[in-house]
Amino acid sequence: MFFKNDSEKPAATSRRTLPALPLRDIVVFPHMVSQLFVGREKSIAALDEAMARDKEVFLAAQKNAKTNDPAPDDIYQDGTIGTIVQLLRVADGTVKVLVEGKRRARIKRFSETREYFLVEVETLEDSDSGGVEVDALDRSVQSTFEIYVKLNKKVQPEVLMSVQSIEDPSKLADTIAANLPTIKLVDRQALLEMPAPKDRLQRLYELMQAEIEILQVEKKIRSRVKKQMEKTQKEYYLNEQINAIQKELGGSEKDEFKNELSELDEKVKSKRLSDEAREKVEKELKKLKMMHPTSAEATVVRNYIDWVLALPWYEKTEERYKISEAEEILDEDHYGLKKCKERIVEYLAVQSLTKKLKGPILCFVGPPGVGKTSLAKSIARATGRKFVRLSLGGVRDEAEIRGHRRTYIGALPGKIIQNIKKASSSNPLLLLDEIDKMSTDFRGDPASALLEVLDPEQNHSFNDHYLDLDYDLSDVMFITTANSLSGIPIPLQDRMEIIHLSGYTEFEKLNIALKYLIPRQKEDCGLSDVDFDITETAIRTVIHHYTKESGVRNLERELASLCRKAALKVVRDGKDQSIHVQGAEVPTFLGVPKYRLGKKEEQDEVGLTHGLSVSDYGGDILDCEVGVVPGKGKLQITGLLEKGMEESAQAAMSYIRSRAGVLQLDTDFYQKVDVHVHFPDFVRKDGPSAGVTMATSIASALTRIPVRNDLAMTGEITLRGRVMPIGGLKEKLLAAHRGGIKTVLVPKDNRKDLRDVPRRVLRSLRVVMIDHMDDVLREALVLDDAEAMFGERRLHLEYRAGELIEGKSSSGDLPATAVSTPTAEEQPGAGQ
Repeated sequence: MFFKNDSEKPAATSRRTLPALPLRDIVVFPHMVSQLFVGREKSIAALDEAMARDKEVFLAAQKNAKTNDPAPDDIYQDGTIGTIVQLLRVADGTVKVLVEGKRRARIKRFSETREYFLVEVETLEDSDSGGVEVDALDRSVQSTFEIYVKLNKKVQPEVLMSVQSIEDPSKLADTIAANLPTIKLVDRQALLEMPAPKDRLQRLYELMQAEIEILQVEKKIRSRVKKQMEKTQKEYYLNEQINAIQKELGGSEKDEFKNELSELDEKVKSKRLSDEAREKVEKELKKLKMMHPTSAEATVVRNYIDWVLALPWYEKTEERYKISEAEEILDEDHYGLKKCKERIVEYLAVQSLTKKLKGPILCFVGPPGVGKTSLAKSIARATGRKFVRLSLGGVRDEAEIRGHRRTYIGALPGKIIQNIKKASSSNPLLLLDEIDKMSTDFRGDPASALLEVLDPEQNHSFNDHYLDLDYDLSDVMFITTANSLSGIPIPLQDRMEIIHLSGYTEFEKLNIALKYLIPRQKEDCGLSDVDFDITETAIRTVIHHYTKESGVRNLERELASLCRKAALKVVRDGKDQSIHVQGAEVPTFLGVPKYRLGKKEEQDEVGLTHGLSVSDYGGDILDCEVGVVPGKGKLQITGLLEKGMEESAQAAMSYIRSRAGVLQLDTDFYQKVDVHVHFPDFVRKDGPSAGVTMATSIASALTRIPVRNDLAMTGEITLRGRVMPIGGLKEKLLAAHRGGIKTVLVPKDNRKDLRDVPRRVLRSLRVVMIDHMDDVLREALVLDDAEAMFGERRLHLEYRAGELIEGKSSSGDLPATAVSTPTAEEQPGAGQ
């Protein structure tokens, strides 16, 4: 590309007919000498015609460079009249031509010709180019072009010298425009179509300013990359020197250490880490490179780096939140637990909508064997998370949760970080099992360490003492399990959402055995349906007499034992032997029954009342016996009792004394007899819910009136005889149902809890709602006319306790009459 320095003036406006040469990706300006390679037949024919005339040709750019055979509409109307300076034909058929732009021109008409484009053009004159503003633009453009040339190495320095010698603004604009290799074709064409030098200089200044900004940014990038490359090359050179020195020193141990360092270096570069972790690891790795490979500190540092690199900082498993799939999995793995399943599905539904885990931590509380751990496994399977389990039973050291500091020998991260590493995922389901079994000693309180772990507002920056880094636990789904809330500190309970899993009913246990336990045990023992079969009656026998639990863990053990004995019998008697177990045959396989389930007495008894209790192992029938002997008013309570039971007995006795008139007792009867309250069975009893039971037994023993044997009761008593609400109503009603009880007395304030009791159980029971102890005695004691004694509450009959004080025996032949059927208000659960 060459430039003319002469100061030719444009010719007068005139029309001429010239052959046209369409150009691709180039705009030829006046005063510009360009070298072109021409290969299209029409273009070569146009050049031949120009050579045959006066060597003038019209040069115009194509709108689309990809068009091989352009039509008139594909060519810009404005172009440049040029003169062919030199033409050379190449051996491959193409033509190399050197053209010089003379003046601007515009196509007015295309002449008809098939061999080449022949156009009638009109030359264009520049408008007035004088004025102070043009001079200012002239200087600005020249100085800007000088900056552009310094930044863009593609422009030769000679061009700058040529431009500096140009005085004509029009020629200056065209020359600079022709030497801006970075501007687009449309911008070049726009400059060519501007007749006023002032407009061209203005537009040229704007284009150069934009290009200079881009070139400056490119320069900064190149400089930054160059520095980084120089730094890398310097580090490489120094590392090679270190390697050479170490090689001279010799030793396979150092070579192995070097290889290990190289591997760690590669892992650090390729591993996705948090900014804090990367900075810490790089610092530790730099320190490790300066240590001797056999030093103790090197081993500590190496182990630390391995732990940090092994953790899944950003690796996650794809989560699933399909509610239908979750419900199917929960129903497939567990029978019953309807309320619990609903709560879990609600939790998953919220997660599917928000796509954020931040929320309450679930805590499953229930007796052993009801499916807490397996329920957590099912949730992991339903959500597509990896499942890891951490048992907290017996943990008493805070370092088990937070880890040991690296200053200690053999230090390790805490169990939380260890299990995250084991899962190889930053969003597993982590089960904290037996959270109520932790304890505290001089080494710290692990429950307090869990406060941060189980707090969604804090666990995004959990700091393990060993790592000394913040690790994000907010993506981890935490589920905890416990048998009782009594062993969990209140602040820790506040971090969790408690979901109670009550014990299974007999019907539920039967279905679990038929659908889950027996098929699994038959498969484990290699028994087919033909080899072994067991009736429902036999399963009920196992449930009643060989297990005493709220869950099904012992039931599965007994069924496994039964299947093993059946397998032994099949092997001994031959494969053709088929075993069908009936209810009466169960002792043949499992031996003598192990348990006598709590059940009602055969007949009405004086001083014996059926209460209802609940423990970590579910509900049971609690018998309360009371004996009255001559004495001095001593109240004795025996059995495995807590302090609350003793206080309830004293409150019951005080109530009986206050109702002496209604019970036909002397006002000073308590000074003449000793009352002994006893709870059989070596099972620990606690809580105040046996208050009404003890009061009924004491009243029965003092009045020698029997208590109904098909009735059980529960409730706390006050000194005024009010019956207060209790807990564990569902478990207690399940126990009553299991023990053959027909009528259950329940505090009226517990009416709302009947919704949680299975309808199958409620339909088999007569539930009477009570709010005063007089109502309890009216229902429980076998009287000819209960309303006469407790309805009016003012009758004073013969003092029956006096017979015992004077040494006389009571006839005990009081007639037993059926208690009248209560109204619908008295038994709200009966119709459910």
